[in-house]
Amino acid sequence: MYAGLWRLLPGPWWVRVLILIVIAAAILYGLFFYVFPWASEFINPQEVTVE
Repeated sequence: MYAGLWRLLPGPWWVRVLILIVIAAAILYGLFFYVFPWASEFINPQEVTVE
């Protein structure tokens, strides 16, 4: 899968790495600001105290 993605991206190796970093950052941004807050509405952790 990763080799296919690597061959699909245009440019020399450093452009491919830059594109993959931008894609990973966009995915993480979407997860932290949209998916995780949405999912936290459905997950109700119990009140847990550790002493």
